[in-house]
Amino acid sequence: MDSNLVLIVITFYFLLLFLISWFTSRDLTSDTFFTGDRKSPWFLVAFGMIGASLSGVTFISVPGEVGNSNFYYFQLVLGYTVGYAVIARLLLPLYYKLNLVSIYAYLEERFGFWSYKTGAFFFILSRTLGSSIRVFLVAGVLQIILFDQWGIPFWVSVLITVTLIWLYTFRGGIKTVVWTDTLQTFFMLLAVLVSIVLVSKELNITGVGDLMVKVSEQPYSKIFNWDWKSGTNFFKQFFSGMFIVIVMTGLDQDMMQKNLTCRNLKDAQKNMFWFTNILVLVNLIFLALGVLLYMYAETNQIAIPERTDDLYPLLATSHFSTFAGIVFVLGITAAAYSSADSTLTALTTSFCYDFLQIDKNPDKEKALTTRKTVHLGFTLLMFFVILLFRWINDQSVINAVFLIAGYTYGPLLGLYSFGLFTRYKVKDAWVPYLAVIAPLISFFISSQSEKWFWGYKFGFELLILNGLLMFIGLWLVRLRSTDR
Repeated sequence: MDSNLVLIVITFYFLLLFLISWFTSRDLTSDTFFTGDRKSPWFLVAFGMIGASLSGVTFISVPGEVGNSNFYYFQLVLGYTVGYAVIARLLLPLYYKLNLVSIYAYLEERFGFWSYKTGAFFFILSRTLGSSIRVFLVAGVLQIILFDQWGIPFWVSVLITVTLIWLYTFRGGIKTVVWTDTLQTFFMLLAVLVSIVLVSKELNITGVGDLMVKVSEQPYSKIFNWDWKSGTNFFKQFFSGMFIVIVMTGLDQDMMQKNLTCRNLKDAQKNMFWFTNILVLVNLIFLALGVLLYMYAETNQIAIPERTDDLYPLLATSHFSTFAGIVFVLGITAAAYSSADSTLTALTTSFCYDFLQIDKNPDKEKALTTRKTVHLGFTLLMFFVILLFRWINDQSVINAVFLIAGYTYGPLLGLYSFGLFTRYKVKDAWVPYLAVIAPLISFFISSQSEKWFWGYKFGFELLILNGLLMFIGLWLVRLRSTDR
């Protein structure tokens, strides 16, 4: 694609984002950045969360990953549905009952100071790494189709990316993000649907029925894997998907902060119900697109890139029509920012509330200055982490995201499970140590599992093991009634 055309498209997109930012930044209160004044329409939150949940990982990696692991990713998605039900029925009522801004404040009430700080720290660690990976993926694509043609190095393009995110979120915060996520979700889905229509036409596929038949006939469309040794075994994927959703949405300040901007619990639960159903359908569409892309490449004798993450960008920018390429650029740009903007807001919220206790500062001007400084600080941190990941990454990004989640979200899973399903207090000072020990033991077991367990290889279910080890550790340091 012509780089000037790409620049025009991206400029138009950012003008829309800044227009939304201006519109949502009027009539601000001191809590608008953190809570959106709790006035967000539930249907707007539900639609916007689609884009935030999918991000660039799904947009690029899932279609490409079809060539490596068929439709096995959908087993994970099926597990999502159970996880979201747990969030709607168990976690959301708790958060609304306690009227929380940061969801980790629950841990202080339940266990104590060190548990609270440990939970907040692991969220910050998890989200900083996870979102930086997502932005890294999309920044790499923009680098190829735009910045490389102008001789702009990767670090400069990433700096531009994070600076733009900072500019349109530093005033309105989560209120702005709820609206910009809606726009970003629209462009992501539009890009996918346009690609499907174009490729279907090239492959002489007529109508939705014919499309479903042709996709189902391909070996790539195999959904279930019953090999218990495989990392993509159905039960591993299903239960991993369930717990991944619980920790990466229900125990994640980023995703929950959007839900907590709804007017009340009923609206938040309604949002979660519709979001779940739409998300399952959208993931199926992404997988179907993956099959079509491989069919298109085979039909036109196009070599498959060594990195499957590069397949969709390659076809969209070098082989599809100009219109399809423009829509793809809009979609990939939206994918980059739908995850990063809300992450910066959530990280700022968590650090301000959980570590700086900004809500207890009576000086509103000083609190505002603190919030802006923290927001800028996390923007710079994300910039450096993205550069670090570019230096060390050597695998499919979607696997990297879930691999990191398995280690960093495990302690959160153990903490909340112990808090919700037992009545025990714990020796609070031990919690930070347990939160480090559990991931280390998980890593050691995972590295030796094939030798110890007759060829068994851990997949995403490593998260469950990690959470279980944390739970056991908390059980061992629990306080009995005579100890209190």
